[in-house]
Amino acid sequence: MTAKPLAPEFLACDSGSPATDSGGRTLLNLLLLGIPAGLLGLALLWDQQGVGWVAVLLLLGLAGWWGRPFWIRIGRGLWQQLRTWPGSLWMVLALSLAGIGGMSLSGIFSGLASLSWEAIGALGEVFGAAGQILIAILAAYIAWRQYIISRDLTIQQNVITQQQTIDAYFEGISGLVLAPDGQLDDWPLERAIAAGRTAALLNGVDRFGKAKILRFLSTANLLSPLRRDDHLGRPILDGKGGYQRDRLHGIRVVKLEAMLEGADLHDTQLRAIDLSEASLEGTDLRDCDLSHANLCGTNLRHADLRGADLHRALLFVGSLETASPAQPGQKPDFKSGAYAGAIVTGADFRQVRRLSPEQRAYLATWGAQLSPEPPPQVLHKNPDPSPGASEPPDPIG
Repeated sequence: MTAKPLAPEFLACDSGSPATDSGGRTLLNLLLLGIPAGLLGLALLWDQQGVGWVAVLLLLGLAGWWGRPFWIRIGRGLWQQLRTWPGSLWMVLALSLAGIGGMSLSGIFSGLASLSWEAIGALGEVFGAAGQILIAILAAYIAWRQYIISRDLTIQQNVITQQQTIDAYFEGISGLVLAPDGQLDDWPLERAIAAGRTAALLNGVDRFGKAKILRFLSTANLLSPLRRDDHLGRPILDGKGGYQRDRLHGIRVVKLEAMLEGADLHDTQLRAIDLSEASLEGTDLRDCDLSHANLCGTNLRHADLRGADLHRALLFVGSLETASPAQPGQKPDFKSGAYAGAIVTGADFRQVRRLSPEQRAYLATWGAQLSPEPPPQVLHKNPDPSPGASEPPDPIG
């Protein structure tokens, strides 16, 4: 069986470790490298050859440990060479004997015999202190890793618990809506319970959970004003598989009202959601996808919509000449657009995406903050055409 090739990287730790451990391992490697390097510097400063040789051996040991993939690869290569060419074995033996002889002639062995045992004892104490420091650093690192793992597990558990809570909310609202006295009849108590559950849940979930709840309610027509008959209070079908909407006299199953004031909804998916007549004052809507959303009559005063996508978002109805923001006590006119538009005073619409000229004109008229409009690009004709340029032919007829 052929052995798998080793990775070319020279790693101080195993390559299968998580990326989050790199910082702690780098600190540990620097500490392991710094101890013998410091000993070598002290040995050179105090002229202690014994301490210097110990530091050199420690550095060689660290190099061997950190470069073990490299040495293993070299060892396998040498073994293949020895198996293929027996003469290489004699070469290795000759080099070994030459190295031993050179070390003997240079006086290295005699230097080892004259080592000061007191210096070796002091060196042992230094190593003991360094070991205690290393153990304390390892204990601190292990405690830090336990904190990181505990934090990640807590976050995952919170996400799972939140999703279970949202699923239970969906089932509860669906049960209220589909009950005989739910959405099909004019039963205000169940609508009040649904609104109370929604308000309580919106205050206890993160921004992505809020977006999920809003998408569910809007897609299920629970945020839209539905036309009901005057006798039973039931929603009237439109004959096309849905319910008729009545923006003037319709009744919503769930009224958002002030549930989302000051909420954090930045960078969430709110595409095609009916937020009409809701209060989003001071809400963080940065980088939200509000394309095709219904914002007629929505209170966006001092809301932050920087970078939001407003492609075909409905800010007003009617014409620009007659459209105006909603006002308390004023009945909206959905034909002319008077008192039916979004309230945008003090709202930040800078750097919004896909903003149409009509939307920009409405926002600029009613006090929203906008980025400067880029100047139109004008195509300039060549004022001095070349003499040889041909002129376009005259139109026939």
